[in-house]
Amino acid sequence: MSIEAVVDLRSDTVTRPGEGMYDAMRNAAVGDDVYGEDETVNRLEIVAAKLLGKDSGLFLSSATQANLIAMLVHNARGEEILLGDNYHIYISEAGGTSALGGVIMHPLSTDERGGLALEQVLGAIKEDDFHLPITRTLALENTISGCAQDPAQHQILADAVRQHNMKVHLDGARLMNAAVALAVEPTDITAPFDSVMLCLSKGLGAPVGALLCGSTEFIQKARRLRKQLGGGMRQAGILAACGLYALDNNIARLSQDHDRAKRLAEGLSEIDGLPVRCETNMVYIEPKAQHHEALYQYTLENNLLIGKQGLPVRLVTHLDLDDSGVDRAVSIIRSFYRHADS
Repeated sequence: MSIEAVVDLRSDTVTRPGEGMYDAMRNAAVGDDVYGEDETVNRLEIVAAKLLGKDSGLFLSSATQANLIAMLVHNARGEEILLGDNYHIYISEAGGTSALGGVIMHPLSTDERGGLALEQVLGAIKEDDFHLPITRTLALENTISGCAQDPAQHQILADAVRQHNMKVHLDGARLMNAAVALAVEPTDITAPFDSVMLCLSKGLGAPVGALLCGSTEFIQKARRLRKQLGGGMRQAGILAACGLYALDNNIARLSQDHDRAKRLAEGLSEIDGLPVRCETNMVYIEPKAQHHEALYQYTLENNLLIGKQGLPVRLVTHLDLDDSGVDRAVSIIRSFYRHADS
């Protein structure tokens, strides 16, 4: 089957560069970034730091690498981070923080929108006892499973843990989705944090990369760790140019993804017995257990790609999806349920 015939709702990571982004790559001024001589990378790091309200930035190959480096900067071996039990650092980064950094992850139960309560965070901070690890960092996330988190609550949590000499990190893989959904500036979200990670290869549509931003001292340490982890890149301006294009052109348009997610959710909500929820660019459906595998196979056979994860099933809108693709997805899933219920 041709790639054009496929409607891909697995993730917003599946986007491909458009002509404008390819032009930016072709015209990028490049140098050796390990020597600090790639002017396109340097410009991206400056632009990102300003956008997120931090002193300095560092271009990295992936969001996972950026989160790992942030945890290694903030925490010594045997120290502890607090984070949500459904946060990406804990469940989807191969345990790198613990495996490579010797840092203990203490997961806390989140509410239905992925948030943490002040009382549970404070209650998890260890007392000064040599039997216990030192609780050094609080790692938060925005968005979480499509849910935009309240910046005011993050500010409350950050202010509280700083009284215990802790650092605060934001996994902001989709923080621009949160900013658009909340109609706030990115800095309104990032202000409480010592470090922030922004992914370029999800809704923003770049093929590769993430930014890690923080103080000048933090980024100096992060740059050394990037080298230790094999993350130094040479003429990386070709990739950085995609990031600059994405920041210039693909932030405001995230609202289109959100609108298409609502269109998708509304169409699927008409299916009896199929729970649907939607926020930002993610739609979650919860087919009955006996329908789960059959639905996956049916959509695959009809050129609709959906995630094969457990329930609920996540459907993600992105810049390579148009209204006709949304309508096709609704039609295919409705068709499955007509057969399933007959």
